[in-house]
Amino acid sequence: MSSCHLTASGHRLALSVYGPESGRPVLLFHGGGQTRHAWTRTAAALGALGYRAIAADLRGHGDSDWPGNYRIHAFAEDVQSLVQAQREKPVIVGASLGGLSALVANAGREISCALVLVDIAPRLNPAGVDRILGFMAAHAGGFASLDEAAAAVSHYQPQRTQKNDSSGLQKNLRQRDDGRWYWHWDPAMLTTFQHNELPENQLYDIAEKLTQPVLLVRGSMSDVINEDITREFQERMPQARVANVSGAGHMVAGDRNDVFLDAVTEFLGSLPG
Repeated sequence: MSSCHLTASGHRLALSVYGPESGRPVLLFHGGGQTRHAWTRTAAALGALGYRAIAADLRGHGDSDWPGNYRIHAFAEDVQSLVQAQREKPVIVGASLGGLSALVANAGREISCALVLVDIAPRLNPAGVDRILGFMAAHAGGFASLDEAAAAVSHYQPQRTQKNDSSGLQKNLRQRDDGRWYWHWDPAMLTTFQHNELPENQLYDIAEKLTQPVLLVRGSMSDVINEDITREFQERMPQARVANVSGAGHMVAGDRNDVFLDAVTEFLGSLPG
């Protein structure tokens, strides 16, 4: 694995790169409030299979710059910048905010050769989105310790049978001078980002025009993409594949990474070329 930065729209995006330089590029974009480290196991496994897996910190997250503009089109422009840096059209894997950004980035001109949407679709369950935003807002004051942060995550994700390793959270938190641990993303996102900035009819207009292979990976216990939304997605995009990951919530890769990885690698293996 190597780390580097890419300049996009005048600011820097932090990247972790796995696999051979000659491998098919697979770009991985995390969800809101996460960092590129959410993809560590997935990216390492794809790199070992010969893919060029590139996990990026979205603007306002992790080690990327925090420019203050968190409109969905700004995130989409960053996706486009990273795509343009590749030697061929990549596969894009986007979870939640990352998937929404990738979908918008494909509007008008398809920039990827295949798209994996991880628990994100043109229509979302508002209650599930509100629960995510509520969790993010609830801990603006940080945590006294990593163990306290791990307990908060476990309470938020009760479906996980394996408890969160507090030491593993260090990559997603930063300790400030006051000794407390804070999530490593810009709190300004809570006031400037609007998940409904593009109404679902406009998002479906983008999605239904896609000609590239599309895979929706949904957590069976997700409250963001429920069964009704999944059925609508299948009806409106019959050419797309859907994989349900049992026992997983909205954070599919974190909940059941082995099953998630199986679904993604099977999809990648079916692509032409």
